[in-house]
Amino acid sequence: MMRGRSDGAQKKRLWTFVGIGAVLVVFLYMYFGSKSGGESALEYGSRSLRKLGSSYLGGDDNSDLSSGQEEKFGLEDGDGGIVPKSFPVCDDRHSELIPCLDRHLIYQMRLKLDLSLMEHYERHCPLPERRFNCLIPPPPGYKVPIKWPRSRDEVWKLNIPHTHLANEKSDQNWMVVKGEKIIFPGGGTHFHYGADKYIALIANMLNFTNNNLNDEGRIRTVFDVGCGVASFGGYLLSSDIIAMSLAPNDVHQNQIQFALERGIPAYLGVLGTKRLPYPSRSFEFSHCSRCRIDWLQRDGILLLELDRVLRPGGYFAYSSPEAYAQDEEDLRIWREMSTLVERMCWRIAAKKNQTVIWQKPLNNDCYMERPPGTQPPLCRSDNDPDAVWGVNMEACITPYSEHDHKVGGSGLAPWPARLSSPPPRLADFGYSNEMFEKDTETWSQRVDHYWSLLSPKISSDTLRNIMDMKANLGSFAAALKDKNVWVMNVVPKDGPNTLKIVYDRGLIGTTHDWCEAFSTYPRTYDLLHAWTVFSDAEKKGCSGEDLLLEIDRILRPTGFVIIRDKQHVIELVKKHLSALHWEAVGSTDSTSDPEQDNDEVVFVVQKKLWLTSGSIRDTE
Repeated sequence: MMRGRSDGAQKKRLWTFVGIGAVLVVFLYMYFGSKSGGESALEYGSRSLRKLGSSYLGGDDNSDLSSGQEEKFGLEDGDGGIVPKSFPVCDDRHSELIPCLDRHLIYQMRLKLDLSLMEHYERHCPLPERRFNCLIPPPPGYKVPIKWPRSRDEVWKLNIPHTHLANEKSDQNWMVVKGEKIIFPGGGTHFHYGADKYIALIANMLNFTNNNLNDEGRIRTVFDVGCGVASFGGYLLSSDIIAMSLAPNDVHQNQIQFALERGIPAYLGVLGTKRLPYPSRSFEFSHCSRCRIDWLQRDGILLLELDRVLRPGGYFAYSSPEAYAQDEEDLRIWREMSTLVERMCWRIAAKKNQTVIWQKPLNNDCYMERPPGTQPPLCRSDNDPDAVWGVNMEACITPYSEHDHKVGGSGLAPWPARLSSPPPRLADFGYSNEMFEKDTETWSQRVDHYWSLLSPKISSDTLRNIMDMKANLGSFAAALKDKNVWVMNVVPKDGPNTLKIVYDRGLIGTTHDWCEAFSTYPRTYDLLHAWTVFSDAEKKGCSGEDLLLEIDRILRPTGFVIIRDKQHVIELVKKHLSALHWEAVGSTDSTSDPEQDNDEVVFVVQKKLWLTSGSIRDTE
């Protein structure tokens, strides 16, 4: 009997331990399960996203959530009409998401990429069913960016909370953390004592007047490859030179994000296997300062791509150990590179200390005089040098057009006259000088009207980074010449390839397909101009909802979108204002805007500044 009572007590204790263990297992499951559930948001297409209303500062707790099923242009059918769709907020860890340059996507899709060719830094976009359907949140403590020109030298640390570059490049004066700001002294890997002194040195090497690199307006567009935080391009702006600063999303992950936060033109990209998204003969000057690019690989294909985008007589400034070092390996690279550029008909324009500057020929004479079989060969006559979207590079020399060969150059006026002068390549599209001038005048009047709508909301320093999503001839950007802004002119890849006209006007831009995400970080532009971009996407069968979310991703909080499109598009956008946390600023139709097409409506919206509840807690 005593033993029986002992057995019963043991059973009771056993069941007690089992119960406690079960509770513990449930607790651990709920804790780590919820944690891993958060991590699963890294998986593309996940719909397990927190409710927008409960995480949005001042949001509506009754906000309707997406069901996750596919819909037409972001609309849901409701009783008695169309009901706007709500968007959830992405996980905080996606605050810097670049959908087509996302390492997580590459890992998840198990793409077989050649790392030696930098394919992992090229664009790889998610399929529609694997895209996020959520709003990208700002980081904790996000503030409206510092205004230009102060922003060239300082930004808010919380807006880009990454200080590893300040530590890694502390001896090179890239950037310095100072309290709640990150300071940019203007240094670089090769120019520790300032980009301004380095730029003046290059101009002096070329004997330019007053050590000014713009050479009395003849040098306007510059390509800076491996640009770091773009201090070189930032310090060129005071000389009326605009640089396309390019760097990949590599180990120095946030360098282009810092550049754009500073208000300096920049773009995420790499010299890999695809052509750069710029037409031939776009830049007067290119620059590589310790950019760590193997220019000799694959028969010099990367240097030949640089040659393609340089204008006749264009320069390549190369600051690197190979230009001056005396060790055996650097001497070998220098000899082979010198031989290669000689066969490409480049000549040394200047060489001093650690920098060499080569110059491209003005016409085709040297190419025609090369012995038969000389490598690299000339490109085939059917090779379109201006076809760039998704086109593989080729190890060949792009000869000049008949016009450029005859005139011995590009025939462009010096800056700023070239902005309004009809460029010779207009003839490639059958456009007359009169058509060009009319387009310039039309957009000048349209921009004046836009600014009248924006005037209650902006001051002279409100806007800095602007994107024209369908630039055509670049006349929208040209109309902003007297404002302290720069414009990324985007030419859609399936329309007239007018980007070369944009560059010939002394402006910069890129090719893009608006059915995909743009190669930039979130929150990098103050204003986007969308002229019939939604209608064009609709014709291609692309998702208007995806386009709205992409615009929201690119746009800075408090930034603006000017939509110029058909009435039904404007009505659809209006249905999404609440879900996107945008607010209407103004609109006009053809009756109030004499330069407006009859079927076009102008609608201006502003993005609100919002933080997630998690961000607020982290900030506090």
